[in-house]
Amino acid sequence: MATSLPIPSATILMLRNGPKGLEVFMVVRHHQIDFASGALVFPGGKLAEGDDKVSDFCKGASTIDTELHYQVGAIREAFEECGILLAREKGKTELIGAARLATLEHYRKPLAKGELTIKAFLEAESLELACDRLQHYAHWVTPSMMPKRFDTQFYLARAPTDHLAIHDGYESVDSIWIRPDDALEGNKSGKFTIIFPTRLNIEMLSNAKTTDEAFEQAQSRKVVTVEP
Repeated sequence: MATSLPIPSATILMLRNGPKGLEVFMVVRHHQIDFASGALVFPGGKLAEGDDKVSDFCKGASTIDTELHYQVGAIREAFEECGILLAREKGKTELIGAARLATLEHYRKPLAKGELTIKAFLEAESLELACDRLQHYAHWVTPSMMPKRFDTQFYLARAPTDHLAIHDGYESVDSIWIRPDDALEGNKSGKFTIIFPTRLNIEMLSNAKTTDEAFEQAQSRKVVTVEP
């Protein structure tokens, strides 16, 4: 039997400091999605056409040890699935705020459906992606015996404090900010369905108590490719 080629994909662990410590944003996949349907996952998905055509719109990409189109895919997926956009007005240093973000809401669905490329979006709104806000976290490849395979890069990002994360209602039907330990306990009790790669990355994240700790631990650890 021929081995299927893994589909390039990107996933983002959006982090914040909650009342009881580190929290990560997770979504529940729509039951009609053909991969991980109904599971609690991090926002993410396969790379889209045009993700590799925006090198002039990406700040800080050279500081990360992964190919640019994975970083673009991670930021795009975060915007599509949870409404957080790691971007700046072209030439500015600060991230866009909540008021500016609200004017961009109508782009989420066309981007998600492939009706609009990320380059066309960035050009239309004079934005550039804040790739320097990403931290490479993990790299997983689906086993070769599986009929559908993914080559997925995982990234950490701090959620801007004034961006309201909310699921898209299209690929995701529910969402939650959750402590890693609570996600693991929910999986153990049967409250949540969490697939193997997601669970192991949550376990790794649970070693940190704050966003700063999570970034420091990731920066000190070498990312290796995992193919179960």
